[in-house]
Amino acid sequence: MTPGQQTGRLLLIQIGDGAEPEVFSNLCGIQTRSFNMSANDVDTTIPDCVTPANTPQKTGTPGIKNRTFSGSGKYVAGASSTAFIQHVTDATVFNAKVIVPGLGTFTGAWYVTDFTFNGEQEGTMGFDATFVAAGVLTFAAEV
Repeated sequence: MTPGQQTGRLLLIQIGDGAEPEVFSNLCGIQTRSFNMSANDVDTTIPDCVTPANTPQKTGTPGIKNRTFSGSGKYVAGASSTAFIQHVTDATVFNAKVIVPGLGTFTGAWYVTDFTFNGEQEGTMGFDATFVAAGVLTFAAEV
């Protein structure tokens, strides 16, 4: 691998077990994943008060931050998957870590906004999931 490049399979979401101290485990089976960091655009554009005919220059400032993790892959049954699916079924908030190789880790409360099981008659059952931050996340830069 070229220096500075990161392997996509290392972009991970780890689900907390809720214990003290909390232990985080990889959500197994994810084959395709993405982590979105965005912010709303708050329009601060003000027309020219002296010469109103002038075309205004659009200006803005960052608004609400949005952090979303999406993943899809093969469903792997087991104790950690069972606990995770319980959060999905009950629509509850849980602690998780999103590890972004080359950047760092985002830790905090998350919930699943969309979850789909899928599969073909003779294929392995899969899933698609979208996770949204449920509170302020802490960020620890990769060292």
